[in-house]
Amino acid sequence: MGRGPLAVRFLDWTLDEPQAGAIARAHVELENHGTVAWGEGIWLASHWLDDRGNPILWDGERNPVPPLGPGERAVVEARVRAPIPPGRYGFALDLVAEDRAWFSELGSEMATAAALEVRPRGGTRRAMLPDWVEPAPDWEERVAAAHAEGYAVVAGAVEWAGGLLHRRPGVLEPYRPGPGRTPAFPHPLLCPSLLEGVSLERLPDVEGLPAFAAPVDEPWLYDGRIVVVADPRRRTG
Repeated sequence: MGRGPLAVRFLDWTLDEPQAGAIARAHVELENHGTVAWGEGIWLASHWLDDRGNPILWDGERNPVPPLGPGERAVVEARVRAPIPPGRYGFALDLVAEDRAWFSELGSEMATAAALEVRPRGGTRRAMLPDWVEPAPDWEERVAAAHAEGYAVVAGAVEWAGGLLHRRPGVLEPYRPGPGRTPAFPHPLLCPSLLEGVSLERLPDVEGLPAFAAPVDEPWLYDGRIVVVADPRRRTG
């Protein structure tokens, strides 16, 4: 069977131990196994699969591939975002021609691993809590579990302990403790916990509580069961 215009041959590859939700580094040696030269718009990406080879997460972080003529080889240092939650996944490396097709759809074989263990996400975390805000008794446990699941930024609800003279401000209504996670939470994240190395855009405080925009390049979580208790009677500033 003849080679098609767009084809790749994976010669060797390695992947750093992946942690859920985090970026791992891949070292990939590949060859232009087709009949036309590669120019701009050829990318290396990854897929995460179930135990039957079905896609769970398709089209991961895209990494540019240098121009290569037929038969030429290169080594690509690639970024791979691991899936959430931790567990055992199938893994595949694939090339894509932008706005045209995946190489695997054109008959090229992917570089695959039937079972890779994705570890819980580690790292030092810091909480953005003013001295008049305290975490609920189960806050630490819930936050640690969410970070280990793969979320770099974890935020939750605000319980207001002001009493009759300091009623809960209306602006905090969206932050009432709730039953669980709210996907695509549309409001600023208040008093979040961040993993080391993650930075957030600071927004104007909400009733004196530090507020941040949700990150665009890291997985994040809002969970109404993760509660901090704000007591304005203890504010000093």
